[in-house]
Amino acid sequence: MLVLLHLFALFLLVTLGFYVFVANPRNRAHQTFAAFIAFLAIWITKDLIFWNFYPVDRASGWWVAASFVIALLMQFAMVVFAWVFPENARTPRQRAAILFAPAIFLVPAAAFGLLWHRAGFDDGRFVIDLSPLAYAFVIYVYFVYFYGAAVLFGKYRMYRGTQSGQQVGAIIWGLAITGVLKTLANIVLPYFGYYGLLPLSALFVLPGVLIFAYAMLNFRLFSLQSALTQFRLFPITYKVALSIASVAIISFVLFQIPIAWWAFRNGMDAEAWRRYLVFSVISALIPNLLLVLLILRTISRPLQRITLAAVEVTKGSYGTEVDMRRTNDEIGLLADSFNEMSRKMAADIEQLRHLNAQLIRTEKLAAMGTLSAGVAHEVNNPLASISSLIQMMQAKDDLPDDAREKLLLIAAQIKRITQVTADMTNFARARPAARSAVDVSKVVSSALRLASFDESFKKLTVETDLDDDLPAIHADADQIQQVALNLLLNARDAMPDGGTLVVRVSADGGDIVVKIADTGKGIEAGTAEQIFDPFYTTKPAGTGTGLGLAVCYGIVTAHGGRIEVMENQPTGTIFTVTLPVNAEN
Repeated sequence: MLVLLHLFALFLLVTLGFYVFVANPRNRAHQTFAAFIAFLAIWITKDLIFWNFYPVDRASGWWVAASFVIALLMQFAMVVFAWVFPENARTPRQRAAILFAPAIFLVPAAAFGLLWHRAGFDDGRFVIDLSPLAYAFVIYVYFVYFYGAAVLFGKYRMYRGTQSGQQVGAIIWGLAITGVLKTLANIVLPYFGYYGLLPLSALFVLPGVLIFAYAMLNFRLFSLQSALTQFRLFPITYKVALSIASVAIISFVLFQIPIAWWAFRNGMDAEAWRRYLVFSVISALIPNLLLVLLILRTISRPLQRITLAAVEVTKGSYGTEVDMRRTNDEIGLLADSFNEMSRKMAADIEQLRHLNAQLIRTEKLAAMGTLSAGVAHEVNNPLASISSLIQMMQAKDDLPDDAREKLLLIAAQIKRITQVTADMTNFARARPAARSAVDVSKVVSSALRLASFDESFKKLTVETDLDDDLPAIHADADQIQQVALNLLLNARDAMPDGGTLVVRVSADGGDIVVKIADTGKGIEAGTAEQIFDPFYTTKPAGTGTGLGLAVCYGIVTAHGGRIEVMENQPTGTIFTVTLPVNAEN
């Protein structure tokens, strides 16, 4: 029964220490608590061996010496914990050197047996006769204990009313419970000649240790929320530890027990030991290989895949993702984060490319605006001369009526050319446009009438669907007409041998939508994004300047709208111009 209690306490301590340490391995308080648990585990192992397997006088000496030394080390760990918790502060080295200095003499005294005159068993009862130096040792241990308690109490007063204060207060209670129980089992009762609780003294520390851990982890050690959190993210250290423990237990049951039974079934002679050692070494290879396989599968292979994916990203393969089974540990979280980062990087780079294309287009439009000023100046000068000559001719009284009508038509076209050149100069910069309430259907209908004078346009079958009951938009009628006329003439050029042209004007929510669809040769997918760039054209050399759609783009965007192009089915192109009704810019 005592063996089972010791084994249970040892398993509980190791599990608890590992749990607390892994929760925050870089925290000094967690590291110190793990050291305290390690010393306590050594204490229980010492009791397990001594009280269950070696109840003889020759083992009593080392048990007493180990008890003194481990008790002192446990107090040292407790004091260091009091220094660093809850601030995660550094250990004051000078203060620690002064406080721990007596251990330089007391530990060797315990090792050489100077703390007792006799330790052993009388009639099956364990007895010990301590020397005066042992009492000095015990007084020093309790001095360190009360010093650590005083440090914690000072921090409790400092943090009273806070979460940290509650944690320190709970730890002080755990420390008090442990001190009382240990003093009763190790000091008070043995002083009166009762040593019956010595084998169980290590178990009396467990309540205090549990309170310690419970307080350190913000009172969530046994809460359902903490358990679920650990289940959602199962750390890789836990997996490795469980793998090692599982392999060790399974290999012990499957290999070590049968090998021990087979080797020692006829006695523990030299041949039996030889058989046991040889086959134990051989059987150890299997679990070791299994451990290597588990570690490779858990850590090495996923990290290799993440590394290869990272290398691909550095080579420019943005959007590369790690193809691996989802796991609820740090590697799984790293893989998911890497995939998300790679996807966002690919999306951001694509967005940057789109923005760069827009910047290039904007720069081209700005360059065109600068160029338009020079072109307009060169065109307007000859037009002014022509206009003056026309006015002189119109001033003659004997001018025939048909000639006068033609001169009026020429003057009107010169005025239109002058307006177009002015628009070319001003479309790329903000200017107060001559905007008013415009009926888009009427403007498109006017553009259709102008286009119908063209001989090539007469070859087309024109279908119109112009809604006459549309709200007016705030726009420049001449500019909107120019957009419609450019799109109609482009559709004509796309159908040199004739075709069907569909023109629709409709309302869509708060927008007026103009759609012009042709059945021509269409626009290739690779050029669809470039057709609004200045000087870009798909027409043969000498038949297009590449300015029409750029001008349309500038006019539409200046009105707060958008112009889009898409493929018509089964063949041809659809241009869609969307203009907001309520735009006042």
